Amino acid sequence: MLFQRLTPLGILLVVCFLPLPAALADGEGYRVQPGDILEIAVWKEEGMQSEVLVRPDGGLSFPLVGDVSAEGRTIEQLTGVITERLKRYIPEPVVTVALKKISGNTIYVIGRVNRPGEFEFIRRLDVMQALSKAGGTTPFAELDKIKILRRSGGVQQAIPFDYGEVEKGRELEQNILLESGDVVVVP
Repeated sequence: MLFQRLTPLGILLVVCFLPLPAALADGEGYRVQPGDILEIAVWKEEGMQSEVLVRPDGGLSFPLVGDVSAEGRTIEQLTGVITERLKRYIPEPVVTVALKKISGNTIYVIGRVNRPGEFEFIRRLDVMQALSKAGGTTPFAELDKIKILRRSGGVQQAIPFDYGEVEKGRELEQNILLESGDVVVVP
């Protein structure tokens, strides 16, 4: 097998140049969220490999690195921060950060839908897709009064969504991409 003949650095290079999954192909890369589980390893350094949970405050801890703010960073950015901090102790560290489990990307759909609740997502979702995950709306839903509640910088905003207009192919800009923590309210 090819991987048996490659050095660890060779394997890393092969993996780095594999095509990205659709969930990450938006140009930005996946952004780490609280609740995600990461695997962090430093090549040729015994004891410098561990599974790390991103805490609710968005931080994580790793030996010799200390606390790092991980929330909102891409895997590449996080790898860079950890590498820089390790340079104080290890010459030319080769750090690998892998996303082991995505648990931090969650949206909520409440109100007059068939299956209200909390929904984890791997790839980006828009409002129509979230409503579909919730089993669609009930016959009594007020489709022109749907709101998306989003908290940004400590301030909550309500973004209007008119299902009927989007369903007709009009005002499609309302069908925004949801962010982790968004709440879709269907009155």
